Amino acid sequence: MMKLTVFLFATLFAVAAQAAPTAPATPAPPAAPAPDDTPRLAYGFLLKHGEKLVFSPCRDRTYVLVEDVSADRQVSRGLEMAGLADDRKFYVELFGVVDGNTLRASELNLALADGRCQKPGGSDEAWLASGNEPGWVLAAGGEKVTLQRQGAPEVNLPYRVFARQGEVAQFSGEGSGGRLDVRFQRKLCRDSRGGAVFGWTATVHVDGQTLQGCAWQR
Repeated sequence: MMKLTVFLFATLFAVAAQAAPTAPATPAPPAAPAPDDTPRLAYGFLLKHGEKLVFSPCRDRTYVLVEDVSADRQVSRGLEMAGLADDRKFYVELFGVVDGNTLRASELNLALADGRCQKPGGSDEAWLASGNEPGWVLAAGGEKVTLQRQGAPEVNLPYRVFARQGEVAQFSGEGSGGRLDVRFQRKLCRDSRGGAVFGWTATVHVDGQTLQGCAWQR
């Protein structure tokens, strides 16, 4: 009798255990988003201390170290062209990715000794370019491309995104102000008068005239 009772209790316990609802599985935590490694334009001041490059963003008191990860040392060569020296402040615009306390700079956009902070171009400016002999300025973005030259009428054409292919950005258009052909090449360019170094060279053809200068992204 005792053995039968034990057997019945064991059987009932096993059946109850099988019938008991199982606890829902804990959902796996969502996967962490992949880090954004898209280079972005950083504006600020750069100081050289020995072998270190220290960058401070405009209107910000934080500091990060700059590591040149550009092809063919484009960033370092551009800074050297601009005259970077120990404890001399430069205004710079660098494309790069912030990683902890380091700005990994992949491209120099602009470097100017003792320069001041400049506002980003926003939606109204995608490119700026300028040159000397004769003096000229080109602005592209928003709704139009505008070329101003010394001793010549202003040229205005509807803006469209410059065609990019490799190291070259191009634009061509024609309107009441004439035909304009613009070619920017990703190549270090030093302004002959202001001393600034830019990341692009500029060639502009207008009214049978060829203008040479430097360009930078906004």
